[in-house]
Amino acid sequence: MTAMCDVAFLLLSFFILTTKFKPPEALSVTTPKSVSTQTLNNKNSVLITLDKEGKAYFSVSDDNPSEKADIIDYVDQQKTLGLTDAEKNAFKRSGAYIGTPFNQVKSYLQLTSDQLKDFKAPGIPVTDTLNNEMQMWLRATADAFQGKKMNVFLKGDNLAKYPSLKGIIDALKKNDIMKFSMITDPEGVPVGTELYKKVEAKGRQATDQ
Repeated sequence: MTAMCDVAFLLLSFFILTTKFKPPEALSVTTPKSVSTQTLNNKNSVLITLDKEGKAYFSVSDDNPSEKADIIDYVDQQKTLGLTDAEKNAFKRSGAYIGTPFNQVKSYLQLTSDQLKDFKAPGIPVTDTLNNEMQMWLRATADAFQGKKMNVFLKGDNLAKYPSLKGIIDALKKNDIMKFSMITDPEGVPVGTELYKKVEAKGRQATDQ
């Protein structure tokens, strides 16, 4: 018994020391609830976040560093931002996102980690049909992911303003991106509904197999 207790505490210590806790979200939004049973696939994913004030933000999965590099290079060339290698690397760092107009991107990428905590991003302009800057970011993204499956996710706050949402959808359409997924807060499937019956049927089928 003594040996078993030693092994148990050793394993417990190992799991505690090696566990990676989920980092806090850079952008906190309250998503609407749904009964969707699908989970988020981080690989090849592009995330557009919309907060309750209607501010739009753009980010790419950390699992796609080469695509991140292609995106920031494309935008830098098209908008002549004059970004340095250090500023481009800031875009490629873990958890990085863009939430400023093009004329502020360079100064934004110069901010340190401590400065970013207090930075109030104005958001990417999306409501002006003549200056919807999300179109450029999505154009660069579509070019970077050419030949690969790209998963586009829209994470909107429950109180997000409609004009901003419409601007994002227009930017997607302009780049022929007709398929995207909404990130929601999952809740239990109501008992007796068709979706509940389908989930139950899948569960019984998996058990039989």
